[in-house]
This record gives sequence, structure tokens and C-alpha cells, in this order.
Amino acid sequence: MTDKLSSGAVPSTLYTEHYFLGVCEGYQEFLSSEGAYLSQRLTEALTVAGIAPGMAVLDVGCGRGEMLRHTTRLGARAFGIDYAQAAVRLSRRIVAEVIQQGGMACVYQASALYLPFQAETFDRVLMFDIVEHLYPAELALALTEAWRVLKPGGRIIVHTAPNVWYDRYAYPVVRLVRVLMGQGARYPKNPREIIPENVHVHVNEQSMFSLGRNLRRSGFRDVKAWLSTPPQHRQENVIFRLARWLLFSVPPFSWFFEREVFAVGEK
Repeated sequence: MTDKLSSGAVPSTLYTEHYFLGVCEGYQEFLSSEGAYLSQRLTEALTVAGIAPGMAVLDVGCGRGEMLRHTTRLGARAFGIDYAQAAVRLSRRIVAEVIQQGGMACVYQASALYLPFQAETFDRVLMFDIVEHLYPAELALALTEAWRVLKPGGRIIVHTAPNVWYDRYAYPVVRLVRVLMGQGARYPKNPREIIPENVHVHVNEQSMFSLGRNLRRSGFRDVKAWLSTPPQHRQENVIFRLARWLLFSVPPFSWFFEREVFAVGEK
């Protein structure tokens, strides 16, 4: 998106290199490997995409560009768009390396709401960690555009976090427990403040139900949405381990406590 195209949009200037390299999901893996390795969340999303050699793949909100690198490693042609200048700069560095290694990739500064491609161009559209940054009306436009540029039988793959049901309903319980344990300083009242930058850029968190509904409204069929949680690797007593297993593994508790939201749909 550009600020002119959507006056109510999150300003693109908030997405600086510091944001992408110090806050945005997967930054630690990116810094340690220049994008050669992905976080577990992004790895799961890429696996679901089912990218095959020869496909044309569009990464909407390409950020640092590591998904472009991994897409070309799977033998596909990778196209990325982002409305933030910092993201375009970072992604083009990755693309330059990809081209040197014989891959096909390119990056455009463009709007998720008005994709600069003809209809039925792509086999896959990736929307990883962008949904939560789009206001509801913007999300509807972005999904409609994704549907337009997909080939018949093409697939959209979405990842977003956090699960809005966690923030609304589970987090207050978690925070109360942590306050009683003397750890309240790490748990602000507003869960977006855990990462201060998110206060200004997270505007539309989803549940798995609302994300699936949004895809269906945009024309996608065979929509599947689910939740996931990366391993926590926390040292906790048996009571907390049992509670964590119950809350993160057993519906309906898991609908509230798991934080990663995934969805796929076909055209």
C-alpha cells in the first residue's frame, strides 16, 4: 500500500530497517543467516504452500525478502511487493544474490490493495505477517486482489499473529497469573505493548474463524484455517506444564491460547 492509496493506512514510514531487523517475525533467523534459515512459523507456512518448480509465486508484503530466496530454491519464479521503502531495499539485496545464483526473482514497491499484475498470473500468493497490519476494509481489498491475480486452481497461504482471541480473552488471564507471581512488569495491560512498535502497526488481529471467513468472502474455496504454537522450551513445574498442555492442545481452550493463525484457500 502507499499512503496516498489508503489515507487510513498504517504509514509506510513506520516500517524502518530497525523494524524489519529488530522486531518483525523471523528477524533473529534472518540476521544469523542472511535469510538462509527461516523461523519455525515461516517454515510451516512455506511448507503448506506446496511450491513446485516452474510456479510463479507472489509474496505480498515481502519485508526482508527471505521468502523470495526460499521460493527460488524450490525452483519457482519469485515476485515480491511491499509498500515500505525499507522493505524494498532489504528485499532487493536478497534478490541480487538470488539472481547471481541463477534464480529468478524481482521486487516492486507497490500496494497490496492494487497489485500491478494481470489477472491469473500466479500459482501461489503468500501473505505472511501482513494481515494484522491491514484495516478490515484494506484486508478485503487485498484478498480480492490476491484472488484476481491467482490462476484457477491457484492457492493463497496466509500467516498472521497474534490470535485475536488470545489477546482479548486469554491474555488477561495470563497477565493476572503473572502479576500474582511478581512478573507483572513483563505483561503490560495492552498486549500490543509487549513489543512497543506493534502499538502503532497492529490494527487488525484475527482468529482462525475470522480469517477463514474473510477468505471465503473474497471468493476462495476449500478454505482451511488452523492455529499453531512454536515450542516454548520453558523450565516450569509440573502444574504449569500440565496447564500449558491442556490450554494449548485441547479445544476449545486452544482456540484462545494458541497464538499463530494459518489459512489456505484455492481459486
